[in-house]
Amino acid sequence: MSVDTGVKLTIAQAVERLMKEGMPFRFEAYDGSSAGSEDAPFTVRLLNERGLAYLMTAPGDLGFGRAFVAGDLEMEGVSIANPYDAMALIQSKLSLKMPSPSELVQIVRSLGVANLKPPPPPPEEHLPKWRRVMEGLRHSKTRDAEAIHHHYDVSNTFYEHVLGPSMTYTCAVFPTEDTSLEQAQFEKYDLICRKLDLKPGDRLLDVGCGWGGMVRHAAQHYGVKVIGVTLSQEQAEWAQQAIKRQELDHLAEVRFGDYRDVIETGFDAVSSIGLLEHIGVRNYESYFTFLQSKLKVGGRMLNHCITRRDGSLSAKAGAFIDRYVFPDGELAPVGHIVTAMHDNGLEVRHVEDIREHYALTLKAWSENLEENWDACLREVSLGTAKVWGLYMAGSRLAFERNEIGLHHVLGVKVGPDGDAHFPLRPTWAS
Repeated sequence: MSVDTGVKLTIAQAVERLMKEGMPFRFEAYDGSSAGSEDAPFTVRLLNERGLAYLMTAPGDLGFGRAFVAGDLEMEGVSIANPYDAMALIQSKLSLKMPSPSELVQIVRSLGVANLKPPPPPPEEHLPKWRRVMEGLRHSKTRDAEAIHHHYDVSNTFYEHVLGPSMTYTCAVFPTEDTSLEQAQFEKYDLICRKLDLKPGDRLLDVGCGWGGMVRHAAQHYGVKVIGVTLSQEQAEWAQQAIKRQELDHLAEVRFGDYRDVIETGFDAVSSIGLLEHIGVRNYESYFTFLQSKLKVGGRMLNHCITRRDGSLSAKAGAFIDRYVFPDGELAPVGHIVTAMHDNGLEVRHVEDIREHYALTLKAWSENLEENWDACLREVSLGTAKVWGLYMAGSRLAFERNEIGLHHVLGVKVGPDGDAHFPLRPTWAS
């Protein structure tokens, strides 16, 4: 059936043309048009022409994110801090269709060709990939430091509100679904300590240590001497203060710097908890080679990171995540990580998937953001707080739907005689 490209559509009619099976929410636009049932569970409102231009110039999650963060698009009936329910409904019910060339011409003419010129992005947005390439080599020390600064040097007080007392920004381990977030983070650190077989007097290197949760747990509960390293100055300062408060100075230290600048060797164990996502897939070989060089023979390394579901998916993050959350972040399937570790000096001894635990962790963080919304807005911009609400709700859905996973991979540095210094059976309880 031909389309009369001369007929002008309202904004709502144009949006309806893209819906294969109808609209699962109410849509209202600034031109007075609307679509979808008035009894829909929530309403999406497009407030102005700039928001329309965001949607037209970056269709998908980036355009929606820009319009939402900038305040040009709003949702009624949805928690701005925790839009999980709305996003779950959209993902389960929304079905988009690709318009025909004639339909596309009609939509663009109706909405205005001028809206194909991208407006300046919200200030919360990081540089696009092509600009970052021009400004420095991907995963150089300088560029990695800038990427970490973008996300982590926001406000320690903001993170305290969202993460809770543990100040831990990685997946927890929940013995049961009703376990508290704080107890689940304790369980995560303790499980890693047991997998690493830590004992009093051992030396541990924790790379990408954040606010020092693993550093302090290993020192306090296992009597381990620990060096932690983070590229975030705010994290390092907070961690050092926490170490002093807990009177762990004689065992624990957190440094502000790049893990590649650690000169000490002969560690009994290395932990990498949530750092590999920032390393870049092409750098796995040098990463694991460097870390195994820090271990003594028989030393263990535990890598804890988010993983891709399978190798058919791109390693690079989606546009919204790359621009607003984790610039330069990359994910690989667990098999790729196992191979990289095994081929670079670490015999892999144990692999565990705790994907569902990250969904529960994100649920708890989202609830913290919602509960502490006003306090969070005293620390960050409304746009930044919106970014967090969107990204945590979307990430929770991704873990629940098996789009991404979370794996522990445990390796050991085997001696030249083949002795792995490893028991016949695992000694930790999962």
